[in-house]
This record gives sequence, C-alpha cells and structure tokens, in this order.
Amino acid sequence: MSTVAPAAVPDHLLLLPLRQRILEKDLGVRALHLHRRGHEEISHRFVDDTTENVWSVSKTVTALAVGIAASEGLLDVEDRVVDHLSAPEGGYGQGVDQVRLRHLLTMTSGSPVLGFLDEERDHEDLTALILSTDLTAAPGERWEYSNGSIFLLSRIIAERTGQSMRDWLLPRLFEPLGILNPQWHTTRDGHTWGATGLHLRSGQLARIGRLLLDRGEHEGDQLVPATWVDALHADSTWIATGDGEPEGARYGYGVWRCTPEGAWRADGAYGQLLLVLPEQEAVLTVTSRLEGRSAAEIMRAVWEELLPLL
Repeated sequence: MSTVAPAAVPDHLLLLPLRQRILEKDLGVRALHLHRRGHEEISHRFVDDTTENVWSVSKTVTALAVGIAASEGLLDVEDRVVDHLSAPEGGYGQGVDQVRLRHLLTMTSGSPVLGFLDEERDHEDLTALILSTDLTAAPGERWEYSNGSIFLLSRIIAERTGQSMRDWLLPRLFEPLGILNPQWHTTRDGHTWGATGLHLRSGQLARIGRLLLDRGEHEGDQLVPATWVDALHADSTWIATGDGEPEGARYGYGVWRCTPEGAWRADGAYGQLLLVLPEQEAVLTVTSRLEGRSAAEIMRAVWEELLPLL
C-alpha cells in the first residue's frame, strides 16, 4: 500500500470542482474569492461584479466596529445599554436596564423588537421603540435572531462618537481596506442600520474576509484588535440557537460557528459568506443570490469540494 501523499492541486484548479457543483446544483453563486496565506488570491465570477447588499454580513462589520470602539475606550461589552442611550419619553421598558452590550452582540437581549416588521423598520424613532418596549425574556436567557439588537450597537457608537457608525468607520476600517465610499442603509432618522444594508462589491467583501483570517491586521496595520477578533468566535462566546441545521447551531459576536473544526463565518441572506478556515490558513468569500433554499447547501458544497484540496 502506497504511503505517498497525493500531489497538491495547482492553485489555478482549486475552485474547479466547487464551480462545477455550483452550476450542477444551481446554487446561485455570483462570485468566489479564495485567499490562502502564502498564495496568490484566486477568484471566479459567474456574473458581473456589481455592488450588492451583503445583508447580515453587516452584523459582523458592526461587531468589528464594537471592538474598535472598545479599544478607543468608548465602551465595553459589559456596559449596560442604558449607560449609553438615554431613556425615551415614557421611560425604559421593563428589563431594558439589564441588557448589556454582549447581549446585543449575541442577540440574546430578550427584546421582542426584532427590526423585521415594516412598522419597526419604518418607525420614525426605532431606538426609542426598542428602548421603551418591555422585554419578553431575561437578557441572556434566549437567543432570537434580531436586527434590532445589532442596530442598537450602531446607535451606541453614534452616541459616543457624534457620527454615524458608517462615517466613523471610514478612516478606521473602510478606507484602509480600499473601500472608499461604501453605502449603508439608514433608518428614517438617519442612523446606520448596522444589522443589514451594507453594499459592497465581492472583491471589497473579500478584503473584510482576509481581515478576519488575519485577526484584524491589514498590510502591517492592526485595524481591529487581534484579541477582539478572537473573542468573536471564542469557545466561551458561542450561544446555542436551537436551530436543527448544524451550520446554524451556534452564534457568537456577530458570527456563526461552522461544522468543520475551527471554522467560523460571517453570513448574510441569500448566501453572502465569509468562510474563515484557520486550520487551512484560508478564507473563502462567496456572494450569491440563492432564494428559497438554505445557504448551508453552499457551505456543504465548499466542505466537500474545496476543503479537502486545501
């Protein structure tokens, strides 16, 4: 029996099996960008590279903003929300004074204002609506996917800095990455949504993926503290979601745990993925328009067709 290891697949062929699977299964993928340390980046586009909503990958960017703000002494994850945002007219809702920033990051705040209903998204003062509404669970007790919780993090950063979170991030994150004028949806009263609505090209999104792999470092500059990027997906950070889909079973600080050992990701609707693979020293960026099916199909294609080649 031979003990000779199989020959390594040349870089320019690495994406071929995955590309074939994507086409055969009609997975709606628009672009792939693979970065591996010590190798040239490989990319493939199935359609033109237009600026697209990255949906809930926005949550990961907001989590990075929280880490930058913490490093500047503006906040701490153990701070209470009420330490930063004033009470609305009529006062805080029951239990709101117990919500901490880590509850917002992990979407365990207990607030029923999730930011998905039109009357919430179009509210003239979404901040006041969230703060004035009674909790339906104690903070930390229950996970529930929430745009509202992540939006409050954006509001806290704006309150502490006097700028929208998008504008505050320009010189700290976006411009160093060569993302010069990113568009980010706002609420009616002009606040960065935070939870969704960031628009990027696939190559720009890939730079954020590389930043995650490199623990917040970009071309010699530490844009986000390495310890904070580690904290996003630390063993002690993961929260059980109750989801029966294995790829959706654990949520951290704006990121998800993946089923391969050590892997984690940013994840947006319709298959926007930053798949961070520390053991392979790689990150795969995927942009897609997969409707009516779970992006776990794309992930399983990656695990089966690409991961064994890395």
